[in-house]
Amino acid sequence: MQKVSFFKSIHVKLVLIYILLIIIALQIIGLYFSKKLEENLKDNFQSSITQSMDLVQFSIREEILKERDDTTSLETSLNVILSEFATGEGAINEIRVIDKRNRVLATSDSSNRSIIGQKSPDDIVQKAMTSGYYEKIKIDEQTRNRVWLYAKPIVDTTGPNTEIIGAIYIEADIEQVFKQLKDINSIFAVGTAMSLFITIILGILIARTITRPISDMRRQAQAMAKGNFSRKVRVYGTDEIGQLAIAFNHMTNRLQEAQSTTEAERRKLASVLSNMTDGVIATDRKGRIILINEPALSQLHVTRETTLNRPIASVLGIEQDYSFEDLIHLKEAVNLNFSTADTPYILRANFSVIQKETGFVNGLITVLHDITEQEKIDMERREFVANVSHELRTPLTTMRSYLEALADGAWQDENIAPQFLNVTQTETERMIRLVNDLLQLSKMDSQEYVLNTDYVEFNKFFGRIIDRFEMSKSQNVSFIRLLPETSYFVDIDTDKLTQVIDNIISNALKYSPDGGNIRFGFTVHANMLKVMISDDGMGIPKENVGRIFDRFYRVDRARARSMGGTGLGLAIAREMIEAHGGKIWAESEEGMGTTVFFTLPYELDEAEDWE
Repeated sequence: MQKVSFFKSIHVKLVLIYILLIIIALQIIGLYFSKKLEENLKDNFQSSITQSMDLVQFSIREEILKERDDTTSLETSLNVILSEFATGEGAINEIRVIDKRNRVLATSDSSNRSIIGQKSPDDIVQKAMTSGYYEKIKIDEQTRNRVWLYAKPIVDTTGPNTEIIGAIYIEADIEQVFKQLKDINSIFAVGTAMSLFITIILGILIARTITRPISDMRRQAQAMAKGNFSRKVRVYGTDEIGQLAIAFNHMTNRLQEAQSTTEAERRKLASVLSNMTDGVIATDRKGRIILINEPALSQLHVTRETTLNRPIASVLGIEQDYSFEDLIHLKEAVNLNFSTADTPYILRANFSVIQKETGFVNGLITVLHDITEQEKIDMERREFVANVSHELRTPLTTMRSYLEALADGAWQDENIAPQFLNVTQTETERMIRLVNDLLQLSKMDSQEYVLNTDYVEFNKFFGRIIDRFEMSKSQNVSFIRLLPETSYFVDIDTDKLTQVIDNIISNALKYSPDGGNIRFGFTVHANMLKVMISDDGMGIPKENVGRIFDRFYRVDRARARSMGGTGLGLAIAREMIEAHGGKIWAESEEGMGTTVFFTLPYELDEAEDWE
C-alpha cells in the first residue's frame, strides 16, 4: 500500500481544519470587537466635545445677541470665549464662530486670525442648518493626522420664532482615538497569536487522539492485505473510534477464520482436483478457461500455458458444432472422438453451469471422462452377441431344415434318413463345442477356475502332443521338429496347455496345403521358454494378424466355418497362456504361412533339481 504523504495525512488535515476554524472565529471576533471599539471610542470622543460645545454655544449666543457699546467688539469677546474653551479641551485644534452669512466671526487659533471676516470655504452653516449638525473626518495635509470636523448651528430662542444666527465650527484631533484603537488591536493580535499557538498545540494533541487509532487500523489493514491477521488494533477508549477499533478487531478475527476456512477448502479442492481420474475444466462467464487439472491436460494432450484464457469450445475441438451459449444450455453429455486409424480414443464431456442466486451465469464446469474402454467393451459386447447369435443360428437353421424334412417323411427313406440324422448330430456337437467354449471363456473372465499345475519336462510334453497329431493326421503334411536336446521344466496345468497346443496345431493342419510342412520348436530367453508352431498355409493379411486372438474373429469366415471352427480356440489359448504368466502372438505373411509364438516361464534351479 502506498505511503501517505505528510500534507495528505488526516492528522495534518484535522489540525489545519481546527486552526482554520479558530482563525476564522478569531477574525470574526476581532473585526466585530475592533469595529465596536472604534465606534465606542469615537462616540466617547465626540460626545465629550459636543457636551462642552453646548456650554460654549450658550455663551456665544448670548454674546452675539447682547447689546454692546464701543468699548468691546464682538470679535474680541468671541475670541476670548473660544480661547478659554480651546485651552480646556486639549484635543481641539481650532474653534470658529460663523454667522448666518457664512463669514468667520472669530477663531481660537491666534495664528489663523486672518480668516476673520472672510467667508468659510465650506458652506458649513447651510449644511448644519439642513441636518441639524455637520461632521466629517479628514486628513490634515500638514500633519497627516485625522481631524474631526464638526459644526452645529447657533439658534436664537429668545424671540417668538427660533432663528439660526450662526454656527460653531470645530476641528478636533481624533488621531489619538485611532492610535488607542491601534494599540488595542496590537494587543488583541498578540493575544490572538498566543491563542493560535496554544490552539495548534491542543489541536495536534486532540488530532492524535483521533488519528492514532485510525493509523493503527491503517497499519493493520496493510498487514491484513499481506495475509497477517495476528495483529490487533489498540483500543484507546469507548467512544465512536474505540467502538470502531473493537469492530475492526472483530472483523480481523472473522477474516482470519474465513481465510483459514477458505484455505482449507482450497487445499481440499486442489487435492480433489489433482487426485481425480476425471478431467475438470472451469471457465469464466465468457467461456475462457481459468482452471484445468492435470488429468484434463493429460486427456487432451495439451499444456496448461496453451489452454488458460482460451475458449473452452476451441480447446475441446467442438467450436464448429457448439458455441459457449450452446454449452450453457446443453443438457446431455458430448462425446469427443479423438480416435485415429490405429488407436481408438473417446472422451465424454459433461457440462454444468455455475450460477449465482440471481440466475446470472458465472461460468461453466466441464468434467471429462475417458470412455474408450467402455465404448470398446460395448462394441465388443455387441459384436460378441451378434457373433454368438450368428454361430448358433447357423447350425440351428440347418438342424431345423433337416428335421422338418424328416418330419415330412424323409425318415422312411433308408438312404436319406441316416444322412440327415448324421448332419443333425454333427451340428448338435458343433453347438455343444461352442457352448462349452463359451462357458470356458466365461469362467476364465470371472477367474472361476484353478490351475492344477505341476512341474513337467516340456521337451517330452511337447513331443507327445506332436506325436499324437503326427500319427492321426489324414493329409500329406510333414512335421519338422526343432527342439533342443537340453531338458527344460515348467510349472503348468497340462490339461489346459494341451488344449492350447491342440488348438494351434489344429489350425495349422486346417490351413496347411498338401505337401506342406509344420515346424515345431522352442528357444530359451532369460527365464522364459519361447515356443513356436509354424505352417506353410495361406497366411494372414498384415492388418488382421493382431486380431486373430479376438473372440469369434475369422480372417475367412466362410472357410473357417466350413472347417468346423467356432472362432474361440485362439481366444481361449490367449487366456490360458496369460493365466500361466506368458504371452501369445502370431507373425504371418499372406501366402507364405503363419507362425504362432507363446512364452512360458521356467525356473532353472527347479529344472536342475529335476535333472
